[in-house]
Amino acid sequence: MTVLVTGSRGRVASTLLGLLDAAGVEARAGSKNPADLSPPPGVDTVHCDLGDPATFDTALKGVDSVFLYAEAAHLGTFADRARAAGVEHIALLSSSSVLAPDAAENPIAASHLAAERALSAAAASGAFEATHLQPGAFATNALQWAGALKEGHVPALPYPHAHSDPIHERDVAEAAFAALTEPRLRGSSYLLTGPESLDFTEQLAILAEVTGRPARYTTVTPKEWKKSVAPFIPERFADALLSYWSSHDGRPTPLTNTIEDLTGHPARTFTTWAEDHAEEFRPA
Repeated sequence: MTVLVTGSRGRVASTLLGLLDAAGVEARAGSKNPADLSPPPGVDTVHCDLGDPATFDTALKGVDSVFLYAEAAHLGTFADRARAAGVEHIALLSSSSVLAPDAAENPIAASHLAAERALSAAAASGAFEATHLQPGAFATNALQWAGALKEGHVPALPYPHAHSDPIHERDVAEAAFAALTEPRLRGSSYLLTGPESLDFTEQLAILAEVTGRPARYTTVTPKEWKKSVAPFIPERFADALLSYWSSHDGRPTPLTNTIEDLTGHPARTFTTWAEDHAEEFRPA
């Protein structure tokens, strides 16, 4: 079996490449900039730009399964080319946001939902099977605080008690590995969560304990936060984040046991993630 892993510069994809290689599964690392990749020795790289359909055929040649990032713009074309190449299975890295009632109107969820729908429509012909992996909040979202904490500053939070279900990127990669290598798991949608619902203050407290450094915060109004991020977060995405945090303010996130069902072990805690990434929060 040969697996094409798209977006191989990403944390999930790069971890998945290592898992496939260690298991003796032939993997191909795809990226818009393959020269920038550092895959395991013996893993080939290939130019696969999900925004450029001209790169699809070469990347898909001889491939049996694909780990696919949710880039919706040309997903229908990608699915057509995958079908023509004889691909049997595509595992899509989607998002739990697609399950929200307003997913089609939410700028964060809409692209994932469009990708799921396009892939499902293509798979309906029976040419290949499609699996949707729907993780909740990545624990790596906490890295948004790393710069401030390194410099001794305090993150500004509009909703300090907004809950999420931080999931370790390795757990997502291991779930993808299971879906790609165990035929019985193909063709379903899997809601993936971390093992605990934590608000932002609880996550910061864990970071402080693990790193041995203060991890305080300051509370700002939504308007103040939106203005502070305007240079790098488009307004509609900022509004979507504020709406999400508001709806989860003081409300624990429902959890699943899907990681354990797929991988055979419980999902890693946020403390474990913080220990794995502690140096990213400490001054150089």
